[in-house]
Amino acid sequence: MRPKRLVDAVLFDTFGTVVDWRTGVSQAVSEFSGDVDPNEFALAWRGRYQPSMAPVRNGERPFVDLDVLHRENLEATAAEFGLSLGSADPSDVDWLNRAWHRLPPWPDSVAGLTELKRHFIVGPLSNGHTALLTNMAKHAGLPWDVILGSDLLGTYKPDPRAYLGAAEILRLPPERVMLCAAHNIDLAAAQEAGLRTAFIPRPAEYGPAQRQDLHATGSWDVIAQDITDLATQLREHVVG
Repeated sequence: MRPKRLVDAVLFDTFGTVVDWRTGVSQAVSEFSGDVDPNEFALAWRGRYQPSMAPVRNGERPFVDLDVLHRENLEATAAEFGLSLGSADPSDVDWLNRAWHRLPPWPDSVAGLTELKRHFIVGPLSNGHTALLTNMAKHAGLPWDVILGSDLLGTYKPDPRAYLGAAEILRLPPERVMLCAAHNIDLAAAQEAGLRTAFIPRPAEYGPAQRQDLHATGSWDVIAQDITDLATQLREHVVG
């Protein structure tokens, strides 16, 4: 009897797990303005990310995509740092807001995904929308089989509908889908929804001051060093 793989699809949290948002956004901020610390600005902008999605998840606000939320968060962060967006060329502000479309991959991402793609369906399960994730993939060379944007799912993680909706789109039972993430909270929600889980650490995601997600804190199906190691472990992990 042919051995059975642990799962059929391996989906990925993207910001921080597959791409290095802090470096990419900091670079864009530094090109936009020399009046603020680009790293601190990037961290503050990202800090508004989860709170801005909460009203959508709890039904207080209709679904809007991440470009809208990022723009609102950009304006709030700019005000916090005393950076005037009103005096800038609108096209330059739009370019800055779309920095999240142009993020660099971690060194292992492309090679690891390419190896995984040989045996599994691979794609993002991200709060980014389809156009953002497509642009990101073209920029970073990410070899996805499928792109499941939040605009297709109509909600944001960790809403269980995001995880279950992705499995439904792929016509797979939840247990045949794995989420790989560098964030334990994301994996806990995926596991609760019935998905398999894999953790990889990204200790440089938030820079030297990072204190969370330095290691796995849950009973995940796989704990890997990076995406390449995940590909090796999954290739060797068979059931039945």
